[in-house]
Amino acid sequence: MARFSPPSVPQFSVDVYQNVNLPEGGREVNAVVTVTACGGATVVETPAASLSPASVPPVGGAPDAAVVIMVDCSGSMDYPPAKMRSAREATAAAIDALREGVAFAVVAGTHQAREVYPGGGRLAAADAVTRRQAKDALRKLSPGGGTAIGTWLRLADRLLASSQASIRHGILLTDGRNEHEEADALRASLDVCAGRFTCDARGVGTDYEVKEVMRIASALLGTAEIVADPAGLAADFTGMMESVMGKEVGDVFLRLWTPLGAEVLFVKQCAPTVEELTGQRLEAGPRAGDYPTGSWGDESRDYHVCIRVPSAGVGQEMLAARVSLVLSAPDGSPAQVLAQGLVRAVWTDDLTASTSINPQVAHYTGQAELAQAIQQGLDLRKAGDVDGATAKLGRAVQLASRSGHEATAKLLAKVVDVVDAANGTVRLKANVSKEAEMTLETRSTKTVRVKK
Repeated sequence: MARFSPPSVPQFSVDVYQNVNLPEGGREVNAVVTVTACGGATVVETPAASLSPASVPPVGGAPDAAVVIMVDCSGSMDYPPAKMRSAREATAAAIDALREGVAFAVVAGTHQAREVYPGGGRLAAADAVTRRQAKDALRKLSPGGGTAIGTWLRLADRLLASSQASIRHGILLTDGRNEHEEADALRASLDVCAGRFTCDARGVGTDYEVKEVMRIASALLGTAEIVADPAGLAADFTGMMESVMGKEVGDVFLRLWTPLGAEVLFVKQCAPTVEELTGQRLEAGPRAGDYPTGSWGDESRDYHVCIRVPSAGVGQEMLAARVSLVLSAPDGSPAQVLAQGLVRAVWTDDLTASTSINPQVAHYTGQAELAQAIQQGLDLRKAGDVDGATAKLGRAVQLASRSGHEATAKLLAKVVDVVDAANGTVRLKANVSKEAEMTLETRSTKTVRVKK
């Protein structure tokens, strides 16, 4: 394992967990890659008095971050009126949580996107003056109009692109379905924004489409959550912004190099949530591809990689993949390698060795199946397929029990009556609240980490 820490970047490490042994002719290599970041450099802040109220801090000055908050102002936010009031209060709380000098803007989202503050296609630098001005502007927000989330994201993208900050982040709040643009339009907007900024997505109330909120967060490498009671928005927004302020470096990629004849079958983040990264690959030279991981603070994440290698005979050994964590350079110069690890393959005729599944790989394979079983079970339940839903949600209960995922087990118990958790025997509850069902679906991708 190699380590490298350039200036102003946390120290990263890469650890690889796998069973290197394959049977004669075996081709599939699985590994869990743990990436850990810690000990970032102290950020030098520019005194607030030296900042222009509506100017972005210069490179090398204030904290290297820019944030756009997108607030749903569609007509449904007026039912009940507490939703709009809570959204204004939550956005004000998030603005208060900004560090001095961080670039920010607020966008009102309806069937179109409008910059509420500071205006003029600019970002403001957070200080006492701009915070007060932004909160004054929030008081003028009122609900009315439709919902076209893709337009909100594209405006956020344009605003964030005006900043040279390496950490570019969005916070998006919605209470309804994306009814005023085609699904393809939202998908196209996500494709445009992916890799350009990260975004946390929140659904307030119980009338929005869970899959849309999760799709936004997944595509933009953020978090998704339900806030069923609008009164909880302020605390949630404060927590989100504090998390963003804890990030120290952006544009970090997991780079996989494979030898001639080998290919990457998939790459998934498996902790703290299950996220499919395979389709986000960016070519990075001969037989190498980069997979985005977003922004990092002091934290650790796990990734499951699967490589198909050429078959070989007993006693042969090969490097299946070289895993590197790299920092993208904005000026187009070569990326900096922050840490590396190796995925190996050794062919053996020892049946016990070749059929043993690494505990980390087994754990996260089960966690991915758990998320899928919950989502499929809820879809079948909505479609009226009682037998199919019972089988899938029963399997989810069994997997949650095996992996010690107590939080998910409690959420499942609000949707099914558990007869035998170990065997996955359940009965669908006759009456399930929308909040319970939506919370289970939203949190289905959250995982518990394996003890290493």
